[in-house]
Amino acid sequence: MSEATTSDVLYRPATELADLVRRGEVTSRELVEASLRRIGAVDDRVNAFVDVDADGALTVADAIEPGDERPFAGVPIAIKTEFPTAGLLSTLGSNLFGDFRPDHDAHAVRRLREAGFVVVGTTNMPEMGIMPVTEPHRFGPTRNPWDLERTPGGSSGGSSAAVAAGMVPIAHGSDGGGSIRIPAACTGLVGLKPARNRISRGPEVGEHWLTVQATLTRTVADTAAVLDVMAGYELGDANWAPPPAEAFAASAAREPRPLRVALTTTPPVDCDVDPACAQAARDAGELLASLGHEVEETTPEWQVPGLGAMFLSAFGSSIALAVLYGGMVAQREPTAADVEPMTWSIFQHGMEVNAVSYLAAVAQLQGFARGFMSFFTDYDVLLTPSLATPPVPIGEYDTNLGMEEWGRTAQFTPFTAIANVTGQPAISLPLFQGEEGLPLGVQIFGPPAGEGLLLSLASQLEAARPWADRIAALD
Repeated sequence: MSEATTSDVLYRPATELADLVRRGEVTSRELVEASLRRIGAVDDRVNAFVDVDADGALTVADAIEPGDERPFAGVPIAIKTEFPTAGLLSTLGSNLFGDFRPDHDAHAVRRLREAGFVVVGTTNMPEMGIMPVTEPHRFGPTRNPWDLERTPGGSSGGSSAAVAAGMVPIAHGSDGGGSIRIPAACTGLVGLKPARNRISRGPEVGEHWLTVQATLTRTVADTAAVLDVMAGYELGDANWAPPPAEAFAASAAREPRPLRVALTTTPPVDCDVDPACAQAARDAGELLASLGHEVEETTPEWQVPGLGAMFLSAFGSSIALAVLYGGMVAQREPTAADVEPMTWSIFQHGMEVNAVSYLAAVAQLQGFARGFMSFFTDYDVLLTPSLATPPVPIGEYDTNLGMEEWGRTAQFTPFTAIANVTGQPAISLPLFQGEEGLPLGVQIFGPPAGEGLLLSLASQLEAARPWADRIAALD
């Protein structure tokens, strides 16, 4: 086995691994075997995966030869168990779905396979993606490789833990209120929420105005290159984001022009922000100023009375649809015994929201979004902490309780959901570490459909303060 397949190989960028396969310096089988060995060595402690397809992954890997020009040919990847992945558990973290294994891929998963990725398994998530921590009753808690007593975030927590622990170099995730950016901040990764409708949610699901898909990675270049293969119209999509002027990978490699940067550590909801998280954002602002950007500390008018209730009406309806979908898979009416108490509470709330009330809530949120986006007439980007606190301990939130407990999680993740309401792209970057060695992420909001500018700025920050070599000390 070559030097490239030592135990640390999967900490290297996915683009670099694909290049090694293309040049024949390492085989896809060697990479997949390294991934499976690492899963076997550490996942009993981390609990990132809910299903591993060793035989299927090795069969796919064996068919990949040197010279394969697909951009990620031979590279192992994990898929969040929320979206259909042919032959693998797709359960949304819930008992309601039983052992559902779809016979097809979601469009985004299909595109990842077409780009040459080798799917090794599906990853853990909180039931129905509700919580910003990953502790479903069905599969148990996923643990943060940086501190096994803390959360890797949610809802894409299994994916973030798998990358942070070196089980795969990259993993699929989704973000409906911060579910890529929160785990990225908790585990020291790059987490981009793309613009609304940038990546198709088909074939089962049509347009969803809150949730988008993307990946969790170690580098901005990987994030940009994978966005290039995932993005774009799919047959039947009701809406789609405008194509970028150039490939996202090209934008990420380009120096940004001097930007007007707004900086705030004041969250949209009334809560305390840990001084270390606030300082990380201020330190990022100082770094941006040193790079030639104009940075001003100012807060948008985003503390709006009733905003949380509007979001719950829209979000709760989405959870209700997810539970009903689970009932279709199970071929029976869902009951309280099928799901966690919190899920059932939000499901019942969602079912009580009639069509007019739902549309009114969405209209109010869209009205808020229009007002919020006017803030960006004076600024190019907005810089905030990613989280209000470092990663919380396992068990901090109890899904045996109801919606009030879900509301309490806003004290942990107040900064992220706004970008889902507005539809603009936002990214969490692992610029700093706290006193205990835990990652401290900062978040940057970009302009509408402006992933290119956001990736360019993120690359500049990465070059100024590299993070990819920081590895969680699991071994």
